[in-house]
Amino acid sequence: MRLLYSFAIRLYQLGVYAASPWNEKAKQMTAGWQRLFEKIPTERIGQGKTAWFHAASLGEFEQARPVLERFKKEHPDYQICVTFFSPSGYEIRKNYAEADYICYLPMDTRRNAREFVKLINPTIAFFVKYDFWFNYLNELKKRNVPTFIFSAIFRPNQYFFKWYGGWFRKQLNCYSHLFVQNKESMNLLTNAGINQCSLAGDTRFDRVNSIAQNAKQFPEIESFIDGKPVLMAGSSWGPDENHIKYCIDRYKGELKLILAPHMIGEEHLQIIENLFGKENCVRFTQMNGQSHKEKKVLIIDTMGMLSHMYQYAKVAYIGGAFGHGLHNTLEALTFGKPVCFGPKHQKFQEAKDILALGGGFTYTNPEKLLEQLRTWFDNEEAYKQASQVCLNYVKSNLGATDIILKQATQSIR
Repeated sequence: MRLLYSFAIRLYQLGVYAASPWNEKAKQMTAGWQRLFEKIPTERIGQGKTAWFHAASLGEFEQARPVLERFKKEHPDYQICVTFFSPSGYEIRKNYAEADYICYLPMDTRRNAREFVKLINPTIAFFVKYDFWFNYLNELKKRNVPTFIFSAIFRPNQYFFKWYGGWFRKQLNCYSHLFVQNKESMNLLTNAGINQCSLAGDTRFDRVNSIAQNAKQFPEIESFIDGKPVLMAGSSWGPDENHIKYCIDRYKGELKLILAPHMIGEEHLQIIENLFGKENCVRFTQMNGQSHKEKKVLIIDTMGMLSHMYQYAKVAYIGGAFGHGLHNTLEALTFGKPVCFGPKHQKFQEAKDILALGGGFTYTNPEKLLEQLRTWFDNEEAYKQASQVCLNYVKSNLGATDIILKQATQSIR
């Protein structure tokens, strides 16, 4: 099975190289891999005690940050190495100040795993959520490196729990400990004979709480809002934006829309402006310090602002749930903002939780979305109740970082 796994990894790698002349992400990945093993020794990483943190992409990195930053604070004698698989993580966080070295993770072949682990020489290793690279895990185990995965979540339909999943389940024993998000994950692992696991929760709660406590202020946005209630749409895609337009056209009360689309290329920004009417829209990068309070729609056309934008919302719309899957709801919930989103949310524990508690709403028909928005915007008592649910939910789920580090760092004392 390991031979088949390694063969599949090589095929994937060849596919990335083949796509690189036409695909920007593939091009960035291959550029990041180029001569990496020659560069690492020049970066002085791995010459002392080193903590390795691996995140698949930007979302997982944000999930890792509370653990990474607390670890660095408590262990200043350690170097921090951060690796990414996806360009959407590396390209945005390649200059992250808290890390001593940041790079792409070479593809998970036996040779790459052996050489990379040898070069960075980790004292302890952390993986986030669901990035399972089995040759790297085996190499870390061979070297007796304490290795952890946190904020992990497992589901019955994963290959680990299929009839053919025996080899994959066995690889989970390479982890010194698995910190999982929910009881279902715990039960799946223990029933499969994986006993070095415990329920710790999701570190994203700690991360978004920190953001809320230190939220940036944007005077020009506050002037644009001009005291009006705000619908904040985060990480929106085309279907989300069409449904929001449907509701905006039919809602009779005063309302401002702040829209942070998932894609901020010029073509998509023009589609949004045409949808809502160019005369109604202003882009953040074109505000030039002016208020633009006469406009109805503010388009956030730059990266890195979204998590701070939810402070200005009354209600938050979270995009993605009509496509590949829901984006981050916690960034809104931490500010006490009720959330609404489409139907593809089943893989997200926090979405299921907040729906059950009454702080969220899911829909397939935009008429139902409009009905719910009217409830939250027009019925202050209903709004306050939903808002308090959101605040209480986040507060009750803080503390995963403490649980993880308390146990994990015992292995290096």
